[in-house]
Amino acid sequence: MNIRKHIPNSITCLSLVSGCVACVMALEGNLLYALWWIIIAAIFDFCDGFAARMLHAYSPMGKELDSLADVISFGVAPGMMVFTLYKEAVVGLPVGFWQTLIPYVAFIIPTFSGLRLAKFNIDERQTTSFLGLPVPAHALLWAAASYALQGWFVANPTICIPLYIVFTFITSLLLVSEIPMFSLKAKSLKWKGNELRYILVLCAILFVVFFGYLGIAGTILLYILLSIVSSRGK
Repeated sequence: MNIRKHIPNSITCLSLVSGCVACVMALEGNLLYALWWIIIAAIFDFCDGFAARMLHAYSPMGKELDSLADVISFGVAPGMMVFTLYKEAVVGLPVGFWQTLIPYVAFIIPTFSGLRLAKFNIDERQTTSFLGLPVPAHALLWAAASYALQGWFVANPTICIPLYIVFTFITSLLLVSEIPMFSLKAKSLKWKGNELRYILVLCAILFVVFFGYLGIAGTILLYILLSIVSSRGK
């Protein structure tokens, strides 16, 4: 039995478990722990691909398993966080039909994440870069923003809920868009050819230092902006 070929899939399963824990944390109202478990899932998601390349342990099963894990960790989990946020915020709205319905808008996030992953699996153009926003980046954007803005969101539901709903549609459409997004995977450590990656990493450090968890969301927004600017320059 070749144990080596099972290592990437085992790491993918750890990402899946992390996503499940994130969902539980979100439903229990602990958005900080949910955010951390999504971050852990993202680390495992990076490691499984790295392990597959290092060990030459690619497999069709691994590809499908990775997508299934991503749906949970980067689709359902952030969706649950936003759902919980809406449930807390709608209490401040007048009682009625919309108060019951609004939280379910959050499930647009896992729906479009699933569409994005299905599209990615059959699109041969996305080997070295991406078309549309990657689901891990999308998940980190929503998870970080949901935790960092939780108090302000709940205190100002009449302002925040419409903004969040609009932003949910915008970012979800970015998932399935044809906008080129650069990959963080670098072939070398040289500056030339990796300018955008180094700029993003440097800004990410500064954002997190000065803005805390909200800096993670800011980093993803910068990633989107840099990708759009870069694609228009080509």
